[in-house]
Amino acid sequence: MGLLSRFSKADGKPSVAEDLDPHRTITRDFAAQQDPEKVAEGEIERANGSDGLRSAVETAEIEKRVVKKLDRHLIPLVFVLYLLAYLDRSNIGNARIAGLDTDLKLTSSDYQWLLTIFYISYILFEWFALMWKVVPPHMWAAFCVMGWGVTATLQAATFSWSGMMAARFFLGFFEAGYGPGIPFLLSFFYLRHEIGLRSGIFLSAAPLATCFAGALAYGITSDSTPAIANWRLLFLVEGLPCIVAAVATWFLMPDSPEKASFLTEEEKSVARERALRQVGAAEAHRVGGINFNDVGAALLDLKNYFTALMYFSCNVSFSSLPVFLPTILSEMGFTKLTAQGLSAPPYFLAFLLVIATTYIADRTQQRGIMIIILSLVAAIGYILLATTSPTGPRYAGVYLAAAGVFPSIGNILPWVTNNQGSDSKRGAGIAMLNIIGQCGPLLGTRVFPDSDKHYFRTGMWVCAGFMLFNGVLALGLRTLLAWENRKLDRKYGSVDRTKLEPGAGDENDGPRFRYVL
Repeated sequence: MGLLSRFSKADGKPSVAEDLDPHRTITRDFAAQQDPEKVAEGEIERANGSDGLRSAVETAEIEKRVVKKLDRHLIPLVFVLYLLAYLDRSNIGNARIAGLDTDLKLTSSDYQWLLTIFYISYILFEWFALMWKVVPPHMWAAFCVMGWGVTATLQAATFSWSGMMAARFFLGFFEAGYGPGIPFLLSFFYLRHEIGLRSGIFLSAAPLATCFAGALAYGITSDSTPAIANWRLLFLVEGLPCIVAAVATWFLMPDSPEKASFLTEEEKSVARERALRQVGAAEAHRVGGINFNDVGAALLDLKNYFTALMYFSCNVSFSSLPVFLPTILSEMGFTKLTAQGLSAPPYFLAFLLVIATTYIADRTQQRGIMIIILSLVAAIGYILLATTSPTGPRYAGVYLAAAGVFPSIGNILPWVTNNQGSDSKRGAGIAMLNIIGQCGPLLGTRVFPDSDKHYFRTGMWVCAGFMLFNGVLALGLRTLLAWENRKLDRKYGSVDRTKLEPGAGDENDGPRFRYVL
């Protein structure tokens, strides 16, 4: 192409290779929609022998820079915010064994209701996931973070069960606006084959937060003569940083790649090209409105109910393990302080596996197989917990359960965004996933009653059963998606995605769209 380019410049005419360059075509098409006069000026310059357009190689290099900058600025921000959110959501388990239930005179049923009320509000406001497409993301994120930061901090000031119930309800309200919609937000910035790993890194904050919660709670509750109750100090230490983070989010969260302050103008231009390659000209603006026809189509799509039921199954375990694990460990015979410390290592393993498995699934484009394997690992862990009594095998079961549950969810979330053919469908799919899937914690938080001490076998069998059900659903969905791909191949012809040049709207419904298995 370089030789052709030199000959064409000598003639003052564009080369054939340049006219066929898809990156250049997309750039011209996008510019034509935005400012026809500038396109005309560019064509005049080309006719005079001045090529103002980038080569494909240059564009690819700039695109790598764009992705790296997004990885450095956006991913750490959403990761830290979700870590803080999950810390504030799940630290009630550590607060319980630090004296919360004694000071507030909570029964087993009272404690279970504190867990349940969070998920009731969380489910009622799951549709907030669509707000990322309506409200500028920096405003929406700052609102949510400030809300849950204030609420989490005020938990330290409660003196009754009813006061704690109110705080937990509003904690769920504000957190519902953030975490569930982040995979949808990331789809504005990353291409289809890039989003799985980034969603995995984001979600890996959950096991890391639980790991951090155990270590932090161990440090806080080790003081035998505290000035204020240890559980109140725990809520303060983990709630106040969120208020600071909310202010930082207002200034640091980009609304879209082309508005990111950390990108140069040339990089923003390439970011706009990426948006066109994803969704075409009609949706390239990404934020500002919802296509309700697409929302309706998503509601009728059977595939969304498969992933929602998978998320439900995982959430039975995902919600109960962090809040009950310190209690489970203490019932194994460990002291309360040791139980706090021992709850951390299994989650650090889960943190590493979430990132590793989403990376592998991105590279292979095989999410279904990965979820099946992880579901089996988690089920084996829960079966060990349900059938054994010695401490060693039971603690090993905790490792397997955490290593299967968290990575399974890390792969379910990008599977939804991978397989929806428009931004509005992706948003609706994420909302459905969470509205149905977050009902799982309503069951998961109520299958570990104190009456089932010391082994909590009923809860372990329930979690094992749902993880096996999750694997069956993943196999069924993968089979359905393979069948759908064969139908599309018969209609449009087969597509070799390893050889296909990028075009406008690759990730939206059309001849080039195929489902990720």
